[in-house]
Amino acid sequence: MRVLLVGVGGVGEAIATIAKPRKWMELMVLADFNVDRAKDVQRKLGDGKRFPVEFIDAGKQESIEELARKHNVDLIMNSVDPIFNKQIFDAAFNVGSRYMDMAMTLSEPHPTDPYTKPGVKLGDYQFEKAKVWEKKNLLALVGFGVEPGMADVFARYAQDHLFDEIEEIGIRDGANLTIDGYDFAPSFSIWTTIEECLNPPLIWEEEKGWYTTLPFSEPEIFDFPEIGLVEVVNVEHEEVLLVPRWVKTKRVTFKYGLGDEFIEVLKTLHKLGLDNKNKINVKGVEVSPRDVVAACLPDPAHLGDKMHGKTCAGTWVKGTRDGKKKEVYLYQVADNQQCMEKWDCQAVVAQTAFTPVIAMDLIEHGVWGGAGVLGPEAFDPIPFMEKMAEYGFPYGMREM
Repeated sequence: MRVLLVGVGGVGEAIATIAKPRKWMELMVLADFNVDRAKDVQRKLGDGKRFPVEFIDAGKQESIEELARKHNVDLIMNSVDPIFNKQIFDAAFNVGSRYMDMAMTLSEPHPTDPYTKPGVKLGDYQFEKAKVWEKKNLLALVGFGVEPGMADVFARYAQDHLFDEIEEIGIRDGANLTIDGYDFAPSFSIWTTIEECLNPPLIWEEEKGWYTTLPFSEPEIFDFPEIGLVEVVNVEHEEVLLVPRWVKTKRVTFKYGLGDEFIEVLKTLHKLGLDNKNKINVKGVEVSPRDVVAACLPDPAHLGDKMHGKTCAGTWVKGTRDGKKKEVYLYQVADNQQCMEKWDCQAVVAQTAFTPVIAMDLIEHGVWGGAGVLGPEAFDPIPFMEKMAEYGFPYGMREM
């Protein structure tokens, strides 16, 4: 497989690192606006021939198309903030390449009733183009990280193999990670974190469809394997948009363990307008307040040696089997120390990165295929889950 990797931040580096030992990965172009960053990753990989470095401007579709044609790639892997999704998605279509991302095109809140009704939903732009992708016999895989991604595979597995009827599917994410030397240091892209945490969260119900609620609503205490009790709250996330398209259930939610301090920081950023992703004029310079916040915080890709603890991502499913009530949690726990020892990448980015590499593996070997715009639930989950331990990220299942 020949891949154009757009974005060589923390997750992009982890994707390249996990893919490196795989002989089927013929070429992975490390393309980034920050060429020095891409070169650093290339040096760590120690294989400039299979991992060439290129400059790319992900905001310019022609830049993406030019590199895809230059390297004759089979797949364009989107590993940048989702503000660039439309350009990368459309570039893949134009050059006739497969496409994969880990977060779908951005939402826009309802103009008059944002905390009750959805406006433009996550992925709407992409799903509206599903028929033309299918007509062109091209495959776009959307939402293929850990959440969304692995969690959606678990939802499909639960439907196919564990339940006769599903009442609710809830993605639950929690961690006990600490970072030395920082009062506030997100372990993932702050740009994306602000976007998903401050937007109105979505809930899906069979009778109501999609509707929104207040950020950080419906707190609950969830018992995470190897971590313990963590309070989780509603957050906008792709699984709520993806799961109901392929899995029959009565309700879908996504809840994330943020912590009181993290929530207060996010609320303060919102009050001050520092969550704004649109550029404003500051003494003659056009700058996005959110980009300034990101620039002031440490790069999550470089926090691994200061990070301690574990992160757990998974899918809680409630329903019936053989007439009896059943409740399970399918999950994956990533230990930061182990991820650093094996991949030299911190746990959160490593856990996010293994799913797209397994998906590439399954596509390359003809196990997964198809055409159109498809989420993880559209595929047979067993081949993916069988490969998780092989890739160093085994799954677990807890009867609740």
